Amino acid sequence: MIVISDSTIENRKSKIENGISYPILTTEVRFEQDIVQVRQRARQIAKGLGFDSQAQTRIATAVSEIARNAFKYAGGGKVEFIVEGESRQFFRTRISDSGPGIADLSAVLSPDFRSQTGAGLGLAAAKRLMDDVQIDSSPDRGTAVQLIKQFSKQMPALSAIELNKLVDKLARQIPEDPYAEIQQQNQELLRTLDELRQRQEELVQLNQQLKDTNRGVVALYAELNEKAEFLQRASELKTSFLSNMSHEFRTPLTAILSLSEILLERLDGELSPEQEKQVNSIHKSALSLAELVNDSLDLAKVEAGKVTVRVADFEVEDLFSVLRGMMRPLLPQNSAVTLIFEAPRELPTLTTDEGKLSQILRNLISNALKFTEAGEVRVAAEMEEEGTVTFSVADTGVGIPPADQTRIFEEFVQIENHLQKGVKGTGLGLSLCKKMTEFLGGSIEIESSPGAGSTFLVNLPIVYDGDLEKPLEMSAAKGVKTPLFLANSRSPVRDSAAKILVVENEECLSFSQGLAGRNSLYRDRGCQRC
Repeated sequence: MIVISDSTIENRKSKIENGISYPILTTEVRFEQDIVQVRQRARQIAKGLGFDSQAQTRIATAVSEIARNAFKYAGGGKVEFIVEGESRQFFRTRISDSGPGIADLSAVLSPDFRSQTGAGLGLAAAKRLMDDVQIDSSPDRGTAVQLIKQFSKQMPALSAIELNKLVDKLARQIPEDPYAEIQQQNQELLRTLDELRQRQEELVQLNQQLKDTNRGVVALYAELNEKAEFLQRASELKTSFLSNMSHEFRTPLTAILSLSEILLERLDGELSPEQEKQVNSIHKSALSLAELVNDSLDLAKVEAGKVTVRVADFEVEDLFSVLRGMMRPLLPQNSAVTLIFEAPRELPTLTTDEGKLSQILRNLISNALKFTEAGEVRVAAEMEEEGTVTFSVADTGVGIPPADQTRIFEEFVQIENHLQKGVKGTGLGLSLCKKMTEFLGGSIEIESSPGAGSTFLVNLPIVYDGDLEKPLEMSAAKGVKTPLFLANSRSPVRDSAAKILVVENEECLSFSQGLAGRNSLYRDRGCQRC
């Protein structure tokens, strides 16, 4: 049975102007055939409002599903078609009944709800078809379901006059044969099936394309794995080469350094000014080469994981005291740079590898002194958080551009600046610092800007809790004989009968006759006692 609401035109006009709902049509569902008529009316109204054919089908299907629920579970109900809004309108259909209500509504509306009897399937379908579905259900008031479909942006807003014309047209319109509606519904189903078939064919094509892509991805992964294995082998060969060659280089380098120091100490007689100049050049070149060899060996040991952590308890104040004595001689006479060690305050005793921490800080301080023309280099330590201490090396030097602040920790990378030509370096120091810091369980950061100096921050745990059982041996063969000093000879080169003293110690590189204390290169390497 179809009933046109008896609101007057003036009443409707005032409602729409005030943005209140505008009733279009009200119908009741008393018999099963009324469900078909409700579907017809929903389609007619949707068409009259300007919805496209797909939206008409969606609205009609959702309305018929909820109307069927009202007839099935409540014996019938009332269906109201309403237009709401002014500038932006939407179509609301309200289907209400006086039935027993929906038990456990929250469970029925859950996405995981699975009905054994078919209950709730109409609501689930309506929620997929409409923009919004609102449900109000209780045992004493029955159930009211509101289906909302918004007007698309392409649809113009309808005025009160246009809506009144639609109401008049619906009042004069004779309901179509229910069988015609069923026939149209069947045609829609056939069109839907045809669309599903086309989409299924598209999915088959997409699946085939995905299979082809997957085969390509698998082949690419295989190639990447092969390249990764090749790079791993190359890295291992590089590490082994650096370790072996560093040890081999140390033997002649030590001889060159020892002989040049003998000459400079005038142990073999006086030198002319020109000879002294040449021997000094030999000694400085050998020192630079020895620094490169030592850095390469340290880096190779870290990369190979063959560095042993010698954990001991020590105070930061004692560490700074030793560093102060070691680094001050690096400052040239009449230098405009001041090296400052701030006295640590309230720092606990550290339990980590003092030698490696000292090496990290020496590299950072040495770099800061190289690239600071005037001002200061300040070394400090403080507690950042519980269990962590932060060492900082700040300078007032040339600074580092933001784009290069990551690259400086790569091997053999040196940043171009006006001071670079005047200093010697290999580009391994910061890379070694980073690896050593991570090896001790910490991290290293940089804060810098060009012309404003740089600050390197080394964050380390107060107590090292890593592996202490890593092997001491390096990749090179053990037992390399390293002559460190030629003694008791006034002329070690010309006198074939001269006696040679060979000092070998795997843990300690030292010079006899008091030279160990004057050579920081050997004092800083290896043994903690030097």
